[in-house]
This record gives sequence, C-alpha cells and structure tokens, in this order.
Amino acid sequence: MSAYAELAEHFGKIGRLGDAVGVLYWDMATMMPAGGAEARSEQIATLRVIHHELQTDPKLAALFEQVGGESLDAWQKANVEEMRRQYTHATAVPSDLVSRLSRKGAQTEMVWRSARADNDFARLAPHLAETVELVRETARIKAEALGVTPYDALLDQYEPGGSSAKIDAIFDDLAGFLPEFLEAVLAHQAAQPEAVMPTGDFSVARQEKVARELMATLGFDFEHGRLDTSHHPFCGGVPDDVRLTTYYDPKGFIKGMMGVLHETGHALYERGLPAEWRYQPVGAARGMSVHESQSLLVEMQACRSKAFATYVAPIYKDAFAGSGDAWEVENLYRVMTRVERSLIRVDADEVTYPAHVILRYRLEKAMLSGDLQVADLPGAWREGMKELLGIEPPDDRDGCMQDIHWMDGTIGYFPTYTLGAMTAAQLFAAADRELGDVEAQLERGEFGGLMGWMGEKIHAKGSLLSTDALLTEATGETLNARYFKDHLRRRYLPEG
Repeated sequence: MSAYAELAEHFGKIGRLGDAVGVLYWDMATMMPAGGAEARSEQIATLRVIHHELQTDPKLAALFEQVGGESLDAWQKANVEEMRRQYTHATAVPSDLVSRLSRKGAQTEMVWRSARADNDFARLAPHLAETVELVRETARIKAEALGVTPYDALLDQYEPGGSSAKIDAIFDDLAGFLPEFLEAVLAHQAAQPEAVMPTGDFSVARQEKVARELMATLGFDFEHGRLDTSHHPFCGGVPDDVRLTTYYDPKGFIKGMMGVLHETGHALYERGLPAEWRYQPVGAARGMSVHESQSLLVEMQACRSKAFATYVAPIYKDAFAGSGDAWEVENLYRVMTRVERSLIRVDADEVTYPAHVILRYRLEKAMLSGDLQVADLPGAWREGMKELLGIEPPDDRDGCMQDIHWMDGTIGYFPTYTLGAMTAAQLFAAADRELGDVEAQLERGEFGGLMGWMGEKIHAKGSLLSTDALLTEATGETLNARYFKDHLRRRYLPEG
C-alpha cells in the first residue's frame, strides 16, 4: 500500500468517526431526554478521545514524509494538505485537554439551557469561565505550533488561513458604514406603509408542512435528510443523512420559515459535496465562511427578495388560511425585509446582523486574551449593544446568554457569519451575471439554475481550493465588501 493510500484509509476512519459524533450531537439537541445528558457527555468525550488519538497516530509523521515522493493529482495533493492541517491542529493538543474541554463544554451547554430559561447568569458564569480557560489553554498551545496568534489558531479551525488582522479591517470598515446606513434605512422605512404581521393559524403542523414544501422547492432530498425542532436552528448529521432543525413560533410563521430556508442552504451544500471524496478531508466543506455563504445566499439573497415574495405569498396565504391586505406580496415583502434594532442575533435583519457579529467577535477576542473576565461579560455586552445598535438588553437571557456557541468552547466561529454574508452577495452577483435574470427564475419558484451554479462552482469543489482561490475562480476576485454594501443599498434604499 502506498503512503497516500494508507493515509486515505486512516483519514477515512477519522471522517466516519467524526460523522458519528455529529449525529450524537444532533440527537442531544433534538431527541435526547434531559436525564441522558451525563451519559451522552461521556459517550461524546470518549469518541472525541478516540478521534484525537487517530489524528495523532505516531505513524502519520512518517507517512507524510513518504507521500512527498509519490505522484499525486490535484485532488490528492489538496487532500494531503488538509490532512496535514488537521494533523498539526491535533498533535498540538494533548488528549487529556481534548477530553476535559469536551466534557466541560457538554456540561456547560446543559447548564446554559436551564440558566438561560431562568435568566440566571450567575449559575452559568463559573461553568463558562472554566470552558473559556480550557479554550485559552488550547489556543496557546495551538498558536505555538502554528506560529500564529492564539485567536488565529482557533479561527483556523473554522476559517482555514483566515486572520484576525484581515477581519479587524473588514469589520472596522463595516462598523464605519453601518450606523449611518441604518439611520437612513430606518428613515426610509418610516416613510413607507407600515409592515403588518399576518394573522392566521400558525400551528406547528401547518408550519412544518409549508417548511417541507419549501425545502423540496429548493431541491432538498428527504431520502437523505430530515427536519426536526431544537432550541437553536442548526444543520447537522452527515452529507448522506443531513439533519436540519428549526424553531417554530406559534405567534407567526416568518421566523420558522426563514430558519428552515437558512438551514436548507447549509444542507444543500453538504449534499452537494463531492461523493467520490466522502470521508476524506478534501471532500469536506471549505471553511465556515463558505458554508455560511450558502445558507445566507438562500435565506437572504434569494428568499428575502421581492421576486421570491411574489412566488411564496400565495403559498403562505393558502397554508395559513390568510385573508386581507396583510397577505399580499407588497406587505409580505415589507415584513420579510423589516429593519429594526433588535436584541436577538438569530432574529436580526441583514442591516443590523453584522453589528451583532462584530460585538461577539470583539468580546470573544477579549475573553480569550484575558482582557475581559467572564463575570464581566453581561456589562460588556450591554455596553457593546448600546454602542453598535443603540439599544441595551433588559436581562441576560436576551443578552449574553442568547447564543449557544461559547458554551461548548466554540470561539473563533462568529466572524464567519458576516464573512459568509459578504461572500453570499458576491456569489449571487456572479451567478446573476452568468445565468441572466436569476430573480425572474425565483419569481417562478425555480431554484435549479441558481443552485446548479452553486453546485458546480462551490459545492462540488469541496476543499480542493483555498477560500480565496475558490471565490476568485467563481467570481473573478477575492472577497470584496462592495457587493454586500451594494446589495444592502439596492434592497433597503431603492431610491438612494
């Protein structure tokens, strides 16, 4: 067996084991009874240790040396590079630290669920502090191995090759653009007819029926996935068995539908990854900013457009037994594109969402560096919200406890949301140039052209190319904030 073949076999095992952990996490968030938390934490911790041991197997060092002398094609070379990146991350961290962080993260997440419900940050704080300290220890070790800053060492796990220096520049630019733009949008919106929330029968059963219909319209294959509910919408599972979740609000349907559309974008990316490279590192998604671009392209670029509102309005009206002007296209479009200073990130609109991300990015960097103590997080959160959005949360439930990410130690992920929004705008513009009038297709409920283009340019590439190279090949240039800003201006200041 060649060195490459042996590496491929070994990393295939790693890939399958990682998929198993993913399904266990999905079950924990959707089906598992509360009493199973301790056992599940032990199961996941054990599998993560085995996963880590496979990634750090002593034989890999010799195989990486040997494979350099073999003749490999472009996909195989990229696969080896991804293997090396995973190996470098894994070998930097001792198994006992991996185990401690996994156990503590799972425990903190379960405490968060009850503490948030009770608005009790004091109960959560010591657990979160322990988790952050373990992440800080992990970041220091990885930074030394990778020769980067501690934050960039964590960022590389989600955004390979990304750097906080570049993100700082991008976010500083957005922070300079958004406040004045937000004021202009709110003024423009105030001069328009008020958006009226439709009323009707928004039972979970009706919402789920519509959600499944829209997923099918986008091209989701229910033979290879399912839809469930959870505290926080997410896309999990594996490419051949994609697990989507959403949250349905009995007072309205927009939140649930948009959550489904967002997660379907993630799911279509997973399903579209190259099957011939399944379980290999090169067959995985190319970082989280690209992943987020696919969900935001579906939800924001396509499904909040006037064109899609024209298509979906009669579907909503029929499904929820609606009647009156509130169910007409113009009003539904105003509802779907309403801008306001909101407390909750997952409910935020396109204009204010980047401010939520910038806040979290700044706070997690400060916690990682030690400049911000977890005990002081609520106050720092309130100050940041006031500075960036002009509002303050009345409690910690809708403040610093609203997100799940930090609970299991996921630090370095948040910036990919806004990087993804910018990438989505750039990709949509390129698809529209090549395909013609994409919005005319969306108005007819036809997603084949748009998703086919994404499948060819993004999904099928897996991790063959770097993020910059992938975007350049698809659009002709690296990430350019102009497309995102132009998109916001066209949609929210159409007369500007």
